[in-house]
Amino acid sequence: MTHEELKDLIALGEGFTVEFKRSGVANLGRELCAFANSTGGVVLIGVEDDGTVVGVENHNRLKSEIQSVARSMDPSVAVDVESVGKVLCVNIPEQQGKPFSFGGRFYLRDGASTQQMGREEIRIFFFKEGLIQYDEKPCPDFDIDRDLTPEIWSRFVTRAKIPDNVDPGTTLRNLHLIKDGYMTHAGAWLLTNDITRYTLSAGVICAIFRGTTKTHILDRKEFTGDLYSIYQDCMAYMQAKLNTEFIISTTGREERLELPGDALREALVNAIAHRDYRSTANIQIQIFHDRLEIISPGGLPAGMDKKDLGRKSVPRNPLLFGMLYRMGLVEQVGSGIIRIRGLCREYGVTEPRIEVDDNWVTLVFERKTEMVDLKEDGEVGTKLGPSRDQAGTKPALSRHQAEILHKCFVDTGISELMTITGRKNRTKFRDQVLGPLLEAGLIEMTIPDKPTSPKQRYRLTEKGRRVRESSEGIG
Repeated sequence: MTHEELKDLIALGEGFTVEFKRSGVANLGRELCAFANSTGGVVLIGVEDDGTVVGVENHNRLKSEIQSVARSMDPSVAVDVESVGKVLCVNIPEQQGKPFSFGGRFYLRDGASTQQMGREEIRIFFFKEGLIQYDEKPCPDFDIDRDLTPEIWSRFVTRAKIPDNVDPGTTLRNLHLIKDGYMTHAGAWLLTNDITRYTLSAGVICAIFRGTTKTHILDRKEFTGDLYSIYQDCMAYMQAKLNTEFIISTTGREERLELPGDALREALVNAIAHRDYRSTANIQIQIFHDRLEIISPGGLPAGMDKKDLGRKSVPRNPLLFGMLYRMGLVEQVGSGIIRIRGLCREYGVTEPRIEVDDNWVTLVFERKTEMVDLKEDGEVGTKLGPSRDQAGTKPALSRHQAEILHKCFVDTGISELMTITGRKNRTKFRDQVLGPLLEAGLIEMTIPDKPTSPKQRYRLTEKGRRVRESSEGIG
């Protein structure tokens, strides 16, 4: 390894394949064991956690001690130790004959940390000794010269927090996304504009259904970019289609999604990180009148059952999981289910139900059905709740109702109001938008004794004007 290569490696920071160690060989066996049970990696001795190079002395003595630690593992592990300036670089190649143990214990690399596991869990996790995970296998359909475009690389550099002006090939090899000259599946899923070119079922399907069954579908989208973009697109879809309350009070306006966005993010990234990409099924996000479901194919990873949820983490796709951690989509290793439950409790909604079988893992988030209003285009809004004049009350408005309060300054006809809100079905607009506003006393008819008159117009009441003014601008 050259000084420049070492500099590039340190610039990447600690992660799934890189560990910094200030000095000595204390706890080194844990790290060597974890890398040997994963895809390999490198330990840099003489580097602080923040990347500061402090160096170490007596390289020859340390090299001997490192080799002794490697030989004491069961089975022994071949490592390559070299000096690069004041830093000792301990390279652990990808090993055969997994799992490995150190001191009678077994370790795996989990994101940027090392986790201890039982031997039987390791055996189940790898299905059989020596098996490489699917995300780590080469993706033969990915042509590095053709598919790794400057645009894709630039986008990846930003997301993965990679320093500018580094060599793509060297960096991707250091991240283990390129192995033996081929892009891995994990690399292909993150460095593409269309993931289905490499794994047909890796996209995510989002759908909205009328009622509580799949009989009538209102809207369906399939997202097939790279995994990071798919994550962003799915979150945007859920946020657009779920109910958002506009909580109006004398102190201003608060927008509140009916389900906690952070919990949905955690559930979605868990599905993306832990699904079985060998399956021909897609991840599915299904929105019903009474619930939202996030469905991931493949069941639980080997070595886990339902009672382990929230207590330990066994990534099915460790290389991909490490990259998602690096990109900031995974906030804390092994905390997904615990975090989701806690976020729901804090938000005041029911904790999601978890359904598990051999082929699927489904998280079911319950919705408040009394607050749901399905519109003709599949969009979901909030019905207007009881409204009172006292300070501090919080009538809930759908976005379209809020737009009417904001923009209806003069007597306005129904066609103009529909244009303002983008609605097309006149009957549903009357029932779902105007009706609740009239009942709440926020708008009134100019010809109340002739509701269907072609000359009918609508205007804000005094109460409607007060609500609009107290919100400091709705829309």
